[in-house]
Amino acid sequence: MKNPEIGSLFEKREPRAPLADRLRPRSLAEFVGQAHLLGPGKPLRLAFEAGKPHSMILWGPPGVGKTTLARLMARAFDAEFIAISAVFAGVKDIRDAVARAELNLQQSGHHTIMFVDEAHRFNKAQQDAFLPYVERGLLTFIGATTENPSFEVISALLSRAAVYVLQPLTEEELGRLFDRARGSALDGLAFAPGARELLLGSADGDARRLYNMLEQIGIAAAEARRTEVDETFVSNALAQRLRRFDKGGDQFYDQISALHKSVRGSSPDAALYWLTRMLDGGADPLYVGRRLVRMAVEDIGLADPRALRIALDACETYERLGSPEGELALAEAALYLAVAPKSNAAYAAFGAVQELVRNDKSRPVPEHLRNAPTRLMKELGYGRDYRYAHDEPDAYAAGEDYFPAELPRHEFYEPTERGLEARIREHLQRLRQLDAQAKGHKKKD
Repeated sequence: MKNPEIGSLFEKREPRAPLADRLRPRSLAEFVGQAHLLGPGKPLRLAFEAGKPHSMILWGPPGVGKTTLARLMARAFDAEFIAISAVFAGVKDIRDAVARAELNLQQSGHHTIMFVDEAHRFNKAQQDAFLPYVERGLLTFIGATTENPSFEVISALLSRAAVYVLQPLTEEELGRLFDRARGSALDGLAFAPGARELLLGSADGDARRLYNMLEQIGIAAAEARRTEVDETFVSNALAQRLRRFDKGGDQFYDQISALHKSVRGSSPDAALYWLTRMLDGGADPLYVGRRLVRMAVEDIGLADPRALRIALDACETYERLGSPEGELALAEAALYLAVAPKSNAAYAAFGAVQELVRNDKSRPVPEHLRNAPTRLMKELGYGRDYRYAHDEPDAYAAGEDYFPAELPRHEFYEPTERGLEARIREHLQRLRQLDAQAKGHKKKD
């Protein structure tokens, strides 16, 4: 007689699916979020209602429903669904998927939706492999990406696919998912108001993260034999989590952009907020420091030259002290840059000169500006008629021209009326008046 206990050792057991998969929506009515795409009259809603699939790229952060939407489309359009991950797949996998699509069409007459997760991971050759089959209409390509498709997807494929931008879920939307999960998968586990708010905030707009945390809380509560959890229990049960911050990805550059624009816009509080968000999310503090140096030279410049030194000092302080002490120096630098007078005059002048030099011919240095260390050079006229500024009134050789011959004199640098540049502006105006007077005397002579 078979011993059921021994037999059970050899029985194949399917692993229990994660809560996020068990609660994946089975219809569009169950889908939560992305109202700007799925609301009445919105583009994806119209596509569902028309029953005509089209190639598309779903661009958005993790856990906002990209994979779920692709699966719902296959079901709504009665299409075969083939999913591949760009992390693991190669050109051979693409060819195998195409062969399956052709077989589906021949045997059942069903169209195929090919869903490519992490589509930005495919190289150019792999992306090119899709094109002939997308153009033939053999398959509908749906790519999911967390990266900006403008940079990561080849133009030929991008031109054949609509791009839809998905947004992080709001706390109200996450709350609906929370209530659904608690009622159907957590045996009615009660949550104190503070615990619920903590979980929704920690989810950070990511439904999958919310479900994973709820599953973790459910296991911890069962082990502790608790029917209700409070904020303290949730805090202790959850591992340390990081805010959404993808190093090198769009979130990275979006937050850097927000920090830079806050400094440029003279908003110290917002600058401090974005700096802290980046550090909290795991950004390299020295990278943030280098960006602060960039802000000092690009957006403050000579309006307050101390800004550059303060930014550099903050980087050096972090290098010496590390975290968390060194981070305070970076915060102090960000605040100083935000409140400092702003000028991009040096940045604009440098860009204008670069443009001129890039498009102009190679003009020789005028002879009077050339160095003449040898007798031959002096005999050739090098340095002749050069006016030594320190021997001139006010140490300025009024009317002297330092540009190459036949190159019109340019005034690339136009200092602002803010900070130290206001005084620089006054000084340059006076020097230009002296130049005008000197040129006037030459004409009379």
